[in-house]
Amino acid sequence: MKKNTVRPMRAQRGVTGLETAIILIAFVVVASVFAFTILSAGVMSSEANKQTITAGLKQTRTLLLQQGSAFAFQGDIGGTDVVYKVAFIVANSLAGEPIDMTPPYTVDDTGTDPDYVTGNSSVTVISYADEDQRMLDLPWTVQFIGASNGDSLLEDGEKAEVTVWLLDRDTSKAITAADSVVYMDGTGDGGGTGGIGTTGTLLVKNTRFVIELTPQQGAPLTIQRTIPPGLRQVMNLQ
Repeated sequence: MKKNTVRPMRAQRGVTGLETAIILIAFVVVASVFAFTILSAGVMSSEANKQTITAGLKQTRTLLLQQGSAFAFQGDIGGTDVVYKVAFIVANSLAGEPIDMTPPYTVDDTGTDPDYVTGNSSVTVISYADEDQRMLDLPWTVQFIGASNGDSLLEDGEKAEVTVWLLDRDTSKAITAADSVVYMDGTGDGGGTGGIGTTGTLLVKNTRFVIELTPQQGAPLTIQRTIPPGLRQVMNLQ
């Protein structure tokens, strides 16, 4: 009687096929997990790159836009005609985020202007430079013009006139009188600090200067102008 040797071979083939299928399934699962991990890492990396680029653009794009001309104002100090303040109008560019324009000083047209405001936390800094000097934190005041909601944030649709003070104004004297402006030494009724002191160089005719307004976020707004050869009480610097 012959023995049947086919059945064990068929059983062995079945077991081998099942093992192969399990191995293939395991490979597919591992490959899928690996591919998902790679895709997730790629998505996260792309999102991180996007955030980095957005933050970089936000820092390099100025949020402020100068509108109109800049104006210089003349006073007298020791018989010399000088520029004691510069004013210009700014707006929020491209409907950007609100800009904190809380001023460190105000004016009241009495005593010596500008007057330091105790408790005001100003995050916007204004610097000045000419061929002889650089001042990093000048006194400045602000007045919102036109539509405004009454706070110190410069928002879309609002405009503000910024006045940068280089010297103190003695309001007890007419602007055309002798010593209608004085050196900024922090004395008097309020009085500014950070401007031109007795050791500084006065801003006079034919002098080129640069003012930088640096908000809390975004690039500075730079204004470069030259004082005309003849000084007047109010000068349009274009």
